[in-house]
This record gives sequence, C-alpha cells and structure tokens, in this order.
Amino acid sequence: MDSRVSELFGGCCRPGGGPAVGGTLKARGAGSSSGCGGPKGKKKNGRNRGGKANNPPYLPPEAEDGNIEYKLKLVNPSQYRFEHLVTQMKWRLQEGRGEAVYQIGVEDNGLLVGLAEEEMRASLKTLHRMAEKVGADITVLREREVDYDSDMPRKITEVLVRKVPDNQQFLDLRVAVLGNVDSGKSTLLGVLTQGELDNGRGRARLNLFRHLHEIQSGRTSSISFEILGFNSKGEVVNYSDSRTAEEICESSSKMITFIDLAGHHKYLHTTIFGLTSYCPDCALLLVSANTGIAGTTREHLGLALALKVPFFVVVSKIDLCAKTTVERTVRQLERVLKQPGCHKVPMLVTSEDDAVTAAQQFAQSPNVTPIFTLSSVSGESLDLLKVFLNILPPLTNSKEQEELMQQLTEFQVDEIYTVPEVGTVVGGTLSSGICREGDQLVVGPTDDGCFLELRVCSIQRNRSACRVLRAGQAATLALGDFDRALLRKGMVMVSPEMNPTICSVFEAEIVLLFHATTFRRGFQVTVHVGNVRQTAVVEKIHAKLEDLELGLLSESPPAQIWKLKRHACFGCCGPNPSLQELL
Repeated sequence: MDSRVSELFGGCCRPGGGPAVGGTLKARGAGSSSGCGGPKGKKKNGRNRGGKANNPPYLPPEAEDGNIEYKLKLVNPSQYRFEHLVTQMKWRLQEGRGEAVYQIGVEDNGLLVGLAEEEMRASLKTLHRMAEKVGADITVLREREVDYDSDMPRKITEVLVRKVPDNQQFLDLRVAVLGNVDSGKSTLLGVLTQGELDNGRGRARLNLFRHLHEIQSGRTSSISFEILGFNSKGEVVNYSDSRTAEEICESSSKMITFIDLAGHHKYLHTTIFGLTSYCPDCALLLVSANTGIAGTTREHLGLALALKVPFFVVVSKIDLCAKTTVERTVRQLERVLKQPGCHKVPMLVTSEDDAVTAAQQFAQSPNVTPIFTLSSVSGESLDLLKVFLNILPPLTNSKEQEELMQQLTEFQVDEIYTVPEVGTVVGGTLSSGICREGDQLVVGPTDDGCFLELRVCSIQRNRSACRVLRAGQAATLALGDFDRALLRKGMVMVSPEMNPTICSVFEAEIVLLFHATTFRRGFQVTVHVGNVRQTAVVEKIHAKLEDLELGLLSESPPAQIWKLKRHACFGCCGPNPSLQELL
C-alpha cells in the first residue's frame, strides 16, 4: 500500500512512515509519532512505560449519510433519548439497505476514546435493546484496546447490526468471478458453496458445471450461478448443512450470489455478457499464485475498470508454491493496481481484523482493492474471505435504489426456458421499477420492431417463490402459455406506459482499451449494452473538443465519440447512451 492509505484510513501511520491498516483501532508502536493531528495525551506511568506514544489515533469523522455510526457510550439513556437512538438506528439500517456498523467508544470526530469494561457492557446492553426494538440482530465484530489519557484499560467495540427489510426475504449481493483459465474460479466457488475442501484434482468444481464438455475439459464455457448464505449471527449457510437452495434462502439473512464467468479467451464475449447483463455489485478477480498475472487476467481487469465495477483480488493455489513465489505474485499485483490506468490502493488481508477493515473501506472508497491469499485445498485463509463477504455491505446508494424503484418497470431478458407444467420462463434482472405477480407488461422488440403483451404469472428468486421484484434484483418470471418462439435474449419486458420505441443509429462515448488494428470509418464491431449483444459498423468518429483544446495527456487513450449503425434493432428505447463496452 502507498501513502494515500493514510488519507483513506484516517491518517494513522506506522513507525517508519508505512501506512496503517484501514481504520486501525489501536495506537501504534514504540517511540513513534502518530501523525494524526490529534491532541497529545499526558504521559502516565504504567500504560506508557517503555516510551510508548500516547497520541490517540483517529477514524474518519462520522458522516451524516452511510451506515456507520459512532457512539461514545450508551449508558442508561432516558426514554426520550432511547427513542431517538432507535430512530437513528433505523436511518443507518436504511442507508445500509439492512446493515449498519456501530463503533462504541468513538467520538463523532473519529477520536478513539474507548470505554471501561463496565461502561462498555452497559453500552452493548443498550444497543441490544435498540436492535430488539427494530427487529434486528447484532454481532460483535472486534474489540480493541486504545491508549488514551487514562491508566485504566479502555476498549472500543465494533458491532454489526443486521435487519432484513420488511419488503425483502434476505439481503442480496451479486459477485462476478473473473480470472484467467485454470486459475481456480469454479473450484473456489465449489469449496465456498459446498462446504468441502478440494482434493487437488478439481472435485469441488464438478457440481458447478452445466455441460459435459465442461466436466471433460475442466473449463467453464457458460455462465452459472451459485449461492452462499449467512445467518443473522454471521455463520455460513451452504449445501453442507442444507440440502436445497430453498433451505439456504430460508435460513439466511444475507445471500451472496456468485456469477461464475468463463476464463478462456475464446469465451470472452460470454464473460462480457455476464458483466454487462447481470449488473454485479462487485467482482472477484482470481489470480493463480504459481502463474501470476497471465492470459486473460489483464483483459478481465480492464473490463472491470471500464465498466466501473468495484473488485477485490484473490490469489489462489498458495499450497502449490513457496512463500517467496506467493510474495512475488502479490508484488506484481500491487504494481499493476498502482499503475496510472488503475489508480488503486492495494490492501493485503492477513488477519480477521484486516478482513473487517477491508470490507468497510472497500464499500466507502472505490480506490481500495483488498488482496486475499488462500488455498482451496488446505483451506488456508479461506475464513478471511468469508468474514469479508459477510460484512461487505451493499455498494449501491439507498437513494439511488429508491429512485430506480419509482421509475417504470423494465426487465432485461437474459435466459429463456420451457418448464413442464409451468410453461415459458424467462430469467434476467429488473433494471427499474417494481414487478409483481399478475402484472401486465409488453415484451420486444420483435423482428418487425413491435412489442407484444404478456402477463407475469409467478416470480422466483434463488429458486424460492417471491411475490414482488424490485429494481436491481435478478429473478425468473413464469409467463404461462406465451409462445417461446417469439422471445430471444436481449429483449426487454417493460410497462405499457413507457410507450417503448426502437432505434438503429445512435451516438456513444467510447474509451478505447486496446486493439490490434486501427479503428476507422466502416469498421465492424460487436456492441455490448446491458443484456444486448449486437453487431454494428462505425459510421463516423468525433474527437472530444475539450480534450483537444486543453491538450490533456491522460495515461489511457482519450475518449472518442463513435456513431454506430447497427444491422438490427436494439432493446427498448434503444441502448444506453453511455456505451459500456466495445470490442
């Protein structure tokens, strides 16, 4: 990590100028200056013996928005104060879409004061009463001693408050899994979701494959989905103690949906489709420790950056390498992440405390990139990844979510099935609005540019029945006896009030990542916009005038405006004007 970490994580630095791990809750070592700008404490005998500095570290000041709340203490509040605290907890839970983090023993300005044991016990009791009042559960994440102006031991406690919103069955987080072929993506997901370690020959990944040739080659060629649950206490819920997906959903208060994407270069279009269509909250970039950054790893990294998908890195197969090889791979990753095109702050996770801090900082700052090193065979450091996923809050803003839900309904059709005794079923993601059982929608465009009426008969999420679907959620919709031959991937189901129209020519702003030849007028490309994958031809190129006038020299090629004419129609109202990817 570089010096920018000190700004991101509250400015507390290690002796010798190295940055502290995010939001560290403990004063640093002997004879060093904290550099935090906080008031210096008086020297005391006992706790400051041995030349120990007494400059209290800081966390970043408390923000009005967000799901993190600082409380110095919660000892015997009055009834009026208690009701105010309950209202405040509801607000933080709403901001975190069902999750909030309380820092007990911390002032609003971020100063780590700490509490004596008796005061901390009383504060946690009050916090438990508050959580019961709103129907939430609390879990103590970590406790730390702090050095403050006192001879008595003082602690601060970090508590996770989790409550499934009344209009949801569980909290949901979608994670796309990227990485080069043979890096261990499917094996890692098999270990996480099945609860059994791999035997070193790929046994854990067999349940994830969808086709015979995938089992024979050991390589994923299609998009598959796997779920990992956490209950209100933060314990893992997977197929090791639940036989079906329905049982996992019923026992979980938080659900991680992994989108397993292909790593081989010839399936790159499938990987792009998974990233643009399923709208993942974040991505997991898997790198093999023995090969390092190789194959499609750089391309997948570039895709995540271009699509602005937050990502964290997992270095796998550390059981096959010497420690020096793993360290070399981590250093290689850090160099790439710090390059001008990435501008990331790598954060190596080596303990449970680091995992908690990484989850919080990853959600607060788009620049922080946690790095995990683990083995799917020995299980080394696998628990750190589970802690990270359990604490990781939803990355979308609650206000943005509310705005999307108030818009008209738009559902992207990604998969089409025929289920016996059910009829035609479509799978995809609800881009905006709310979809309920019995809603009348229109689907299209068809080959002649029309939209057809249909009715939503039933809804399922993660193989469990669901009556209401909200913006950002993925699900399958049963359409009854609607003719499957009239449907295709890339269509949209929208509210009739939207009055959808189509277009064949549009302008889009494109960032050129890399290409072997020259882009010019008449060049044929494949356009990926959401769940749409369509061939197109470049008609005209416009340079951005403001870039030319200012003479900017960016690290990556300057953005271009491309005018594209497609050979066929796109979805509802044409594509998004900000084109997400061009190959």
